[in-house]
Formats: sequence, structure tokens, C-alpha cells
Amino acid sequence: MGVYTIGVDFGSLSCRAVLVDTASGRELGVAVSPYRHGVMDTVLAANGKALPLHFVLQDPADYLESLAEAIPALLQSTGVAAADVVGVGIDFTCCTLLPLDENGTPLCFHAAFAENPYAYARMWKDHSADAYAKRLNEVASKRGERWLSFCGGAMSAAFTYPKMYQTAVEAPEVYAAAHTFMEAGDFITWQLTGNPVRGYLFAAFKSQYEKGVGYPSREYFTQVDARLSGLLDKLPYDVLDTGSLAGRVSAAAAARFGLCEGTAVSVAGPDAHSAAGALGLCKSGDAFGIFGTSAPFFLQSSEKCDVPGISGMCADGLLPGFWGYEAGLCCFGDHFAYAAAHYATDECKREAEARGISLLRLLSERAAKKAPGQTGLLALDWFGGNRNLLGDPLLSGVFVGMTLHTAPEDYLRALYEATAFATRVIFDAFAAAGVPITALAASGGIARKDPFLMQLFADVLDLPISVASTAEAGAHGSAICASVAAGIYKTMGEAVEKMADKPDTVYLPCAENRAVYDALYAEYKRLHDYFGRGENNVMKTLRRLSEGKV
Repeated sequence: MGVYTIGVDFGSLSCRAVLVDTASGRELGVAVSPYRHGVMDTVLAANGKALPLHFVLQDPADYLESLAEAIPALLQSTGVAAADVVGVGIDFTCCTLLPLDENGTPLCFHAAFAENPYAYARMWKDHSADAYAKRLNEVASKRGERWLSFCGGAMSAAFTYPKMYQTAVEAPEVYAAAHTFMEAGDFITWQLTGNPVRGYLFAAFKSQYEKGVGYPSREYFTQVDARLSGLLDKLPYDVLDTGSLAGRVSAAAAARFGLCEGTAVSVAGPDAHSAAGALGLCKSGDAFGIFGTSAPFFLQSSEKCDVPGISGMCADGLLPGFWGYEAGLCCFGDHFAYAAAHYATDECKREAEARGISLLRLLSERAAKKAPGQTGLLALDWFGGNRNLLGDPLLSGVFVGMTLHTAPEDYLRALYEATAFATRVIFDAFAAAGVPITALAASGGIARKDPFLMQLFADVLDLPISVASTAEAGAHGSAICASVAAGIYKTMGEAVEKMADKPDTVYLPCAENRAVYDALYAEYKRLHDYFGRGENNVMKTLRRLSEGKV
């Protein structure tokens, strides 16, 4: 009989639970439960009314419903008894923020707020608070706030404070009623244990929390807007390190979620960051990426350096003892799904259906048959804005070089190349700042499903890329954290050594492709700076006109 932990990954569309053997790191099974309401980005499910522009919401009831389905299904499918599970770890998309009352109940569960969109969970890809982020950054810059360097010089509209600020101004009744605004991952550990705590990585990367200092000052928030003078009062509760014990499963949670009362629950962490342990990061210069709907990249280094335009950095930012850096692409797999949905011809659809494969796979196979540069296309990968290094959600996509001979797979290949070039922009910035990347591990569904894309990335980045054998790196990493919280291992380092995933595929750069990709990259950089740094603001003009503004 083994000793097991469960890692639960709350993604954008579903809850995924994985059972891991603490002695070997072997995954025994996975259970998936989609969210009933999915993502709400057009109307609020509670009343069918249109949401405010650029809002992206979720119903937190879905999280609890999916957790209650996933854990019992996991235990049943593996034949493991709940009594043999010593710990549970949680990871979650971030910054996915929700207002709670003093008992940890989401405000949207209250009848008074059930039809108020500001009372729901605001997802990580909700950038509607851009104007508020600009004000927060402006005041921070004038004051010379030192924490600005920890988020690349500017906090994102998706972070904690812009969302709180927007709520205070646009929905003061929700802001006043909220006892706290909490990351959804911390909300889940509260529901499991009855003990409210905050995960350090959430606080550091999305709320500019610094060890030994805390959050930004009350004086700063008051100078931003008098309505924020009490903002820090809405961020109570201790901030605890990765692998710490958040609490133990309560009797009520045990009955609801199919666990045993008293099971250890580790402090929650961001979904992508949690993969660090699963992917076995162990030395300075190690980096990893999660290739999915979005594509965050993380670097571990013994050096502390300011890197303008990244999403964040902090001490012990991935694993203890290293500085952790975060950057990435807010839109990745969404690009490719868009290309398959909108550029595939009827002929493509007939072939894909006849072969029993997806349109995306068909276009990828066709794109792989072409040489670098053969499509004659170059793209900017900003269909969802730019997260790093420009940090501008109002930017949009571009194709250059279309002709009457441009094929559907050409558009897909151009987007593949654009995302690789965008990643190279980020990696070059790390190297220029003094923290070069020497090895890259890859995880996520796309990393395992599309060898052509991964080879393209290795060629463009001129780095070997190892692909994890697990498809559930976030959940696996959370299971590792749970083993430390449960006392199976004393430190995260020990747990990672025993339980980390072993890569099963490595892509090596192809020197023959390098010269063409270097030339394409040079042109990409010109377009990147031309449209992204203010020389031509046509994208923002078009957005204003599309919104009926002149």
C-alpha cells in the first residue's frame, strides 16, 4: 500500500485532479471536471444580461461543484482509499480574483449581488481595468515605489489592485461589502480547511508583496485615490510560503469533497508556477514554459536583476533559494485555434473529417512540410494584446505578405513563428539584463501534441527543449507541495528530487534553419517596435472606432 497526495489544478475551463505516489512521483490517475458555466465573457449566466466591455468572469460555484466531482472520480478510478491520501495541493489560474464576505462566501452567492457582475470571479484574462492600472502605475512611478521593478516597471490590468480599484469606483456597493478580495486558489483552501491564508506566490507576483516588507503602503493607495485608503484592510490573513500547511480538511469539506477529515492541505499557488517542482528545476538558468491557451515562461536564477517589461519576479519565486522570474504570452493556443476555425477551407474540412483528425492537426502537418520563410508571411501574435514586454492589452494582430496564393496552413505557420519570435524577445531581454536562460523544459497539451511546433521553438530560440512526460505539470507540482505540507518530506528540494516528472522527449536546435529564422526575427522586431512602441497607433484607433468612438 502506498502513500499518496492529490494535486488539483483549476484551469480556465475545468478542474483537473491527479493522484501521485509520494515515493516515486508516479501518477496513478487523472480526473477532469469541466466548469458548468465555463467562461462568461459576453453575458452573465444569472440573468442573461450583457457584461461590461472586456469583462471575463466565472461563477465560483463551478469551482466547488467540479472539485466535488473530480476527487471522488479520481479515487474511484484508481482504487485508492481516501484514507491513503495524506495531502492535497491546489493550484489556480491567477490573477483570478473574487470578493468574499467574512465567512469566505463569494458575494455573488448572496441574493443582493447575484446579478452584479463585479461580485463574481474576475478571471486572469480580464483586462477591463486598464485605465485603473495606468493610474496606479503613474502614481507609483512618481513616488519611486521600489516594488515597480518587481513587476517589470508596471503592474498589469489583470493584477489585484487594478481590479479592486475598478470595483471601488464602478461598483462601490460590492467593494464596501467585500471583507476581502482573494485569489481563487486561496478561496479553495479556505473552503477545504476553514482557515483563511494567502499563498506567497499569488501575493508576490500579483499583489506586489515582498518578504520582510509586505504589500505597498497605505500612503501609496491613498494618493492614488482616497477611495482606496482602506484597501489594505481588505487583504488580511497571513501570507505563507510554498509547501506550507494551509490547514487540514474540515469535517464539512471531507463530506462534500470525498476526503478524510484532517488531511493536510498545502498553501495554494498559481497554476503555471506550480509546475516548477514537477519539471524538476534545480539550478540557476533553468526555465520552463507551459504551452497551452496562453504561454507563461518562468526562469530560475541565483541572480536578482531588473528586467523591464516582464510580469514579475520575487525571492523564492519558483522554488526556495532562487529568484523566480515570470513573463509570457497572454494568447498562445488561442491563436492556433482561431487559424484553424477561420482559415481552413472546405477542402481542408473534408480531408480532416475523412482522416478523423482535427483541422488544427491537419494544418500543422501541412505547415510542417514547408521550409522556413517559404510561406512569405510574417505575423504579430497580439490577437489577445501583448503581455510582455510591451504590457499593452490594446494591441492587436497583424499579417504581412498575403497573396492570392497564401494557403490556410501558411497563416497557422506564421502564427507559430510569431509566438516563437515573441518568446525570443522575452528571452533576449532576460539575457540582456544578466539572467540568461540555459535550459528550457516544456509542459502543457500543445508541447506533447505538436512536435513540429516544439522543433520550431527549439530552432528559433536556439535552445534544447525537453518535454515533460506528464500532461498535468501544475497538478503534479501541487501534489509535490502537498507532500511537504503533510510532512512526508521536510523541504521542497527533497520532495522535488523524489517526485519530479522525467522528460521523455528532447528537441535539439537545427542549425540549417537558424539563418532564415534570424532574418524573419529581425523583421518581426521591426514590426514589434513600430506598432508596439507608439510610432504607429493604428491598432488603438481601430479599436476605438470598433467601439463607436471617434
